[in-house]
Amino acid sequence: MAHVAEESGRRTPAPNARAGERGRSVARYVAEFERFDRSTASHQPAWLAEARRAAISRFGELGFPTTQQESWRFTSVTSIAEHTTVMSSDGQAGITTDVLQRLMLDGTSALAVFVNGRFAPNLSVLSSLPKGVVVSSLKTALESHAGLIEAHLTQAADHTNQAFVALNTAFLEDGGFIFIPDDTVVSGPLHVLFISTGQPDATAVSHPRVLIVTGEHSQAQIIESYAGANERPYFTNGVTEVVAGPNAVIDHYKLQRESSKAFHLGSMYLTAQRGSTFSSHSLTLGGSRVRNDELAVLRGEGIDCTLNGLYLAGGAALVDNHTTIDHAMPHCGSHEVYKGILWGRARAVFNGKIIVRPDAQKTDAKQTNKALLLSDDAQVNTKPELEIFANDVKCTHGAAIGQLDEDALFYLRSRGLGHAEARAMLIHAFAGDIINRVKVAALQAQLETALLTVLPQETA
Repeated sequence: MAHVAEESGRRTPAPNARAGERGRSVARYVAEFERFDRSTASHQPAWLAEARRAAISRFGELGFPTTQQESWRFTSVTSIAEHTTVMSSDGQAGITTDVLQRLMLDGTSALAVFVNGRFAPNLSVLSSLPKGVVVSSLKTALESHAGLIEAHLTQAADHTNQAFVALNTAFLEDGGFIFIPDDTVVSGPLHVLFISTGQPDATAVSHPRVLIVTGEHSQAQIIESYAGANERPYFTNGVTEVVAGPNAVIDHYKLQRESSKAFHLGSMYLTAQRGSTFSSHSLTLGGSRVRNDELAVLRGEGIDCTLNGLYLAGGAALVDNHTTIDHAMPHCGSHEVYKGILWGRARAVFNGKIIVRPDAQKTDAKQTNKALLLSDDAQVNTKPELEIFANDVKCTHGAAIGQLDEDALFYLRSRGLGHAEARAMLIHAFAGDIINRVKVAALQAQLETALLTVLPQETA
């Protein structure tokens, strides 16, 4: 597929002009950090203040990624680098009851709401948790669970080579914290909801952070969702760190429903310990420029890791999914299925890497990536990668990109269905493979609705 480095219809400045603008953008963020650091450093532990300063220093060295870098060659961040200039305010204007009701999910055990990256206790419901379970603001947990936070925060999310992770760490102030003690089963999902309001005269940025720590033999469903309260442009730069304890069972969902003018970059880092079972479902339904990075490191024997994804993209949107599953120990299994539906001039990228270390014998890893193109102008770039350094393993990958099967359409229409009904049935069947893997009923219902409302009528 042809690669378009810049947004359609935009004139590309000369390389030296673009480099100069990127340098000024980095300088703006560094200057903003200096103001931010003066106002927050005294309220944070010394180890975190030191980590934040190291992160901004590293961001200054890395700068924003460019399409000359292999992992970003199909995804230009020029719009983000040049147009995000101010920190999001902490006001809740625009968060109406209707907005909150639209974004909540029925049947949850807890709801922690964050507005522009900051905890909103008046909008949250955290009163009916099992003994020992913590769902709170990360800012609060830095005091109430200081030892636990220091042991895990910033440990998995390495900012040395990832500019946006470095930027998130530098501006780390608040976010979500979830802790499940040993031998604890949480019956209902725990929902962490990040809402962005944007600003009328600038593209504001927030840097939400989520830390999830689960004990031995614990079990929980966790929903992490991102949404816009309106159609203003804004930039969400999120980082999530997950520590799955020995024999823990964690079912994690990331639901992204950002505004159609929003930029969203999210990174999730999993450290899995022996015997744990972890499943992640990345569900992308919004955003103008979206990048999802997932890195799972399997550090113990007998781990089962699943990474699933479904994304819908239309208009001129871009969705970029990069996943890495690192098999560091033997007798582990991983399963990965990503599916996308694109229309209009939308573009998508999928890069899935499986690493099998020399000691990771008896690894069983499967990866599948499929995309359905509903227009001639939509395009997908896909790149599966296998790095295998052990000999007693089973590793497979497959990719398929295409349009709706005309024979299947003809068959359904010959059975009395109209063209729109036949298309809708085939689209639903394609997406259903992922939707049916979602174990939270309310979330599954929202995905079903999205297939009817997000897709344009002529393709639904």
